[in-house]
Formats: sequence, structure tokens, C-alpha cells
Amino acid sequence: MVAIADLKKINDFEWEIPKSFRGDMRVPVRVFVSEGLLKEAMRDKSLEQAVNAATLPGLVGHVLVMPDMHQGYGFPIGGVAATRYPGGTISPGAIGYDIGCGVRLLGSQISLDEALPYLDDLATALDRNCPSGVGKSGQLRLSEKELNRLCVEGSRWALGKGYATQADVRRTEEGGQLKGADPSKVSERAKKRGRPQVGTLGAGNHFIEVDLIVEIYDPRAAQVMGLEVGNLALQIHCGSRGFGHQICSDYVRTFQGAVKRYDIELPDRELVCAPMDSPEGEAYLGAMRCAANYAFVNRQVLAHWAREAFDKVLGRRVRNANLHQIYDIAHNMGKIETHEIEGRRMKVCVHRKGATRAFGPGYEGLPDEYQEIGQPVLVPGSMGTASWVLVGTEESMKRSFGSTCHGAGRTMSRSKAKKTIWGEDLRKELEGEGIHIRAGSMAGLAEEAPAAYKDVDAVVDTVSGAGIAKKVARLRPLVVVKG
Repeated sequence: MVAIADLKKINDFEWEIPKSFRGDMRVPVRVFVSEGLLKEAMRDKSLEQAVNAATLPGLVGHVLVMPDMHQGYGFPIGGVAATRYPGGTISPGAIGYDIGCGVRLLGSQISLDEALPYLDDLATALDRNCPSGVGKSGQLRLSEKELNRLCVEGSRWALGKGYATQADVRRTEEGGQLKGADPSKVSERAKKRGRPQVGTLGAGNHFIEVDLIVEIYDPRAAQVMGLEVGNLALQIHCGSRGFGHQICSDYVRTFQGAVKRYDIELPDRELVCAPMDSPEGEAYLGAMRCAANYAFVNRQVLAHWAREAFDKVLGRRVRNANLHQIYDIAHNMGKIETHEIEGRRMKVCVHRKGATRAFGPGYEGLPDEYQEIGQPVLVPGSMGTASWVLVGTEESMKRSFGSTCHGAGRTMSRSKAKKTIWGEDLRKELEGEGIHIRAGSMAGLAEEAPAAYKDVDAVVDTVSGAGIAKKVARLRPLVVVKG
């Protein structure tokens, strides 16, 4: 077990578990966390999982852990690890089951005063237009051939079908299309699960929110993004649904045999991995990219349905009911990137699980309008609490493989939340605060109660204090739609 005494304090927001902590560690663990949040983190096994992750073959730099850390499958949620490409390994558990899960933020020129009388109608329209819930199917019915095209083309597929604009695609990570996606490496079971679920929200911590912009911290960045105090914004948080989950399940099973074939020893079987240049590793990369592209399309189609809901409810009632895309970014992904490590440029596979890419100003992959300010970072809170818009920094490029936090981070398991919190009481409490709730079940609502999460403001203060992200705007929820 890891104790606080085992960590070396570097500064108020950074700690390290040295490589000498355990004989099988290949790199140290660097933890971005305040002292208060560190004490919370000791309640689960997230730091122990980070130490286990530090044994993966081919690692470079540090294993990193963000302040929203909590225990996951093998690898901590809030974790980042980079392995040499192509000579290192890739681990499905270090990317997560919901491959490509992420957040899309759309801005508006709609003021709260204009929209206030219609927020309940808007909540109902969003709930009707954007299917949510466990196993829920959407409005689209894709053939396997069409699904294969979607997996390869990503957001370009949505653009061709009329669900996206050029601006949407430009303001999506990687243009909404990871190269190298290979549908032939995806099982028939995964395709069967994925075909009916494009344009659906799912359940768990996924949501659609109408938010109010309440504070601006960086006026220049906010102006570039089109964010203004008093106006509405829309967040969409979801991923690759059953499609990505099945891909992860399939390859976790495949990799159980791969570790034996390649003589890889690991302290936790949930960390199973394979060399990236092996047949198993290449197959997983091809399938994982399919799921990532599926997730980009899923959020894009939901954004299309959300725009239709806004137009239906507000189109004739406000001056401008249009929603413009600010950015779409994933926080469960394996990406081939080039970073400076120990003084030299190196191509690596960055595993981010519950961690957001946060590239600084000047990165060539960013849209022209964001070159000066850096990449937008979207950090949702929990129902009833704030969400944040940040930007990446030069420091994140130097110290965290261009990565930062992804949300508040759980402090309470879903099962404990359901035992502790009564969903109907929570709904009444949130509605008493002026938040319009649409939820598929009261049990599902209880699972995602604010009390089950850390203080997102403290998490953001930590990454801001550490210099691996910069505050732009703070949002608070007005409408929450959940499965």
C-alpha cells in the first residue's frame, strides 16, 4: 500500500513516488494534487494502481496522476502514461472501456433573461431528441458497411450526412478522425452493439447540460471561443457506448494470452498489454481508433439533435438561437504523439484514461483561431456544481505530456451512492436550486449526485496552480439530461 509518507513533495501541487519505492517500477509516478485532495485520494487504490502501471514495458518519463484521480480497472482514472512508439506496449486498461469518451461544448449568444421562461420546455425537447439510458437505441439505423465507413471517416462521415458543419469538424480534436482505424479488427459482436447506438447518450455519468457562463478568467481566450458572461452554453458528455466497451472487452481477453506469449510480467492482470508492433497490438490500435471515431460521431450527432431542440423551443423567441462549436475533446484515448522527454524529441503512445489532452499555444494540430491561446480543455463537474473551460499551456507540454484533469473525480462508488442518496430527494433539491432535471431513473440520478464527487473547483485550482492548464470560464448548470 502507498502512504502519504511514501510521496516526496515537490511543491504545493506536485508530489512524486520515486522509482525506488518498488523494485519492479520502470519510471517514477508524478502526482498533481493538493494536500487536501491527496488525503481524499488515499481512500482508494488509485495510487497503488499508478505504481502498478509504472511497471508497463516501454514506459518513458513518468506515470502521471491528475487531482481527479480515483480507482479504475487496473489503471487509475485520472492517469497518463507514455510508452515508446513503436517499441513500447499498449494497454487497453490504461485507455478504458469507454474508448473516446469525452466532452463537446457549444456556445451561444442566447442570454439567460431571454431563455429563462422556456428552460423547462428546452429540457423536455433535449430529452426527447437525445436518447439516453442503458442500451438505448437512437434514430439512426446503420448497415455494417455504413458503420465501417463511419469508423474510418469519423466526423467527416457526419459532415457528409448533414449532421456537422465544417466549423464543427475543425474544432474537434484531430478533426474528429483518428487515422489508422481498421474495422476488420472489430468483432461482429461489437459492430452489432454499435450499429443502433449512434446519436445516443447512454447512462452512468454521461449527460447533456445547458449551462450559464457565470465568470470569465481569461477575457482574450473567452472572446476567441465566443464565451460571454450571462449567455448559455451546452455540454455533451458521452463516448462510444456498447461499441467501445465490447472492443475493450475483446482485447483484454486477447491480451491475457499475449502477455504469456511475449513473456510480460505484470503485478495486476487488469493491466494486460501487448507490444505495439505485435499483431495483437496493431489490431487493438486499429480497433481502438474505430471506437474513438465512433465517439466523435456520437457526440456530433447528439449536437445536431440538440441544435434542433434549441431551434424548436427558442428559434422564434430569441434573437439568435444558433449554437456554435467551441471544441470537442476526448479523455479516454491512446494517441501517437511527439513529446520532448529528457531533452530529446520522441514519438510515444500517450495513454490518457480520465485525463484530457491539453496542448499549449502554437501546436500545429490546433485550429488557427486557437493557435495563440492554446487548446480548449473541457472539465465538467457534477450535477449541481460548476464546470470549467480551461486552455492548455507550455508547462503541460513540458511536464504532463500535454495533459490535464478531466472532471471532478468520484469519491463514492455508484453502489454506495445509491445506498446513501435517495434519487427523488436529490431531484427535488436540484430543482429547488433552479436546475431542470430529466433523468431516466431515480437510481441513476442518485449514482451521480454531487456528494459522490470531489470539489471540481479544488481540482481545477490544482491544475491551474501546477501550471498544466489555465482558467478561462466557469459555468453552472441550468438543465441536466441523464439516462
